[in-house]
Amino acid sequence: MNKKIRIVGILALAVIWLGLTAFAWLRSPSELSTSERRPLDQFPELNAETLLDTSFMRKFEEYTLDQFPLRDTFRQIKALFHYNVMGQKDNNDIYVADGYAAKMDYPLNKDSVEHAIKQFNIANRLYLQKNNCKVYATVVPDKSYYLAEESGHLSMDHEAMCRMIAEGMPWATYVDITDALKAEDYYRTDTHWRQEKLLPVAEKLTQAMGVSAFAPESMQISSLDRPFYGVYHGQAALPLAPDTMEIMTNDVLKECIVSNAMGEVLYKGVHDMTKQNALDLYDVFLSGLEEPLVIENPNAKTDKKLVVFRDSFGSSLVPLLARDYAKITLVDIRKTSTQITGLGGVDFQNADVLFMYSALVLNGNYI
Repeated sequence: MNKKIRIVGILALAVIWLGLTAFAWLRSPSELSTSERRPLDQFPELNAETLLDTSFMRKFEEYTLDQFPLRDTFRQIKALFHYNVMGQKDNNDIYVADGYAAKMDYPLNKDSVEHAIKQFNIANRLYLQKNNCKVYATVVPDKSYYLAEESGHLSMDHEAMCRMIAEGMPWATYVDITDALKAEDYYRTDTHWRQEKLLPVAEKLTQAMGVSAFAPESMQISSLDRPFYGVYHGQAALPLAPDTMEIMTNDVLKECIVSNAMGEVLYKGVHDMTKQNALDLYDVFLSGLEEPLVIENPNAKTDKKLVVFRDSFGSSLVPLLARDYAKITLVDIRKTSTQITGLGGVDFQNADVLFMYSALVLNGNYI
């Protein structure tokens, strides 16, 4: 009897293995992983050169891992096993605390922060000093800053990072926004903060810059129909419920005009509703990281200009600074089109300038 059971088990495993193998070879390879938001490896080029230099086998292994049948299902099973059976506190450096997924980004990468400061100082020397700019700086806290200690996870020293930025940019006024935020102001499944929670941050920044913030009662909030599965949803491979994305606007923002670097009008208002079907729904906020972008406010209370050096966190926050600014220009020195030596077309004359990058970007060698 035991022998028959073993034979049946072996045959069942063989059938499953053959079925998965056949499925893998016969189906068309997927181009994208929507859960991980990245392109998947495709079948590598096979020729004498790739065989001799062993690159074919290396790329073929990567291809098979990316194209494995039911890959997301197996990733979820593996993640649940690590959490619930092995007792691991994270998966792929992603952990869940109080229902919020966050990244265990540790320790503080001082070399990365110092390199960013060096780039900011170059921008100041080339453009800001000679254009009579008033300069401000802030660091967007990572969600883990509000979750890690209580949940028992490691996190970077955020206060030390802020001190490095403030001390490394003595020509800028540093604005600390950490006390204007809490974990609930971020999406549960994503790195980013929620626009509808950012008026306290906008008020703190505008107060420091000597302009006015929008009054909360002037804002209208609406929810997008499509569920928002943030980047941590795919990276954690856990069955996390999606977020609901809400956007804010008012009569002033509805009249704002968003243009590209060539002066071509992209859309009216500060939300790109054509991005509702994009791979990343967060791209609804000012088209994601398309830039440079210019927001013109025909109803501004002043003729003041603002230039914001930013990453994707700025896409949802910057429109909330627009009440008194006639023109806001958004640039990102990580992008090829706006490397520091290529910022000559930006109007810096007598402008307010805000450096606002997230802790994750500053700590990750991205600048």
